[in-house]
Amino acid sequence: MVKVIRRNEFEDVKKAGVAVVDFSATWCNPCRMLAPVMEELSDEYAGAVEFYNCDVDENGDLASEYGITSIPAIIIFKEGKATAKTVGFQPKANMKSFIDANK
Repeated sequence: MVKVIRRNEFEDVKKAGVAVVDFSATWCNPCRMLAPVMEELSDEYAGAVEFYNCDVDENGDLASEYGITSIPAIIIFKEGKATAKTVGFQPKANMKSFIDANK
């Protein structure tokens, strides 16, 4: 399950061993297309990788802090540090490869 987070919950991301954060917005069509892909992947990686969603409209300071200028933007965090980033909709196979290469 993808957990929706706000700024005050971002410490959860930093505490996770490996976390995937989807920076998106409700009005963004590619973001809406990616959401079910992220849900499926969160089930497949359950127990190994934590999945989060962060709305850039509600958390502009976080988006700015991590250099989000286009959405959807996916950042992988390891031990609390951003280690990889990809932008735009990607099919499940591509997203899985991105996660596997960076987890």
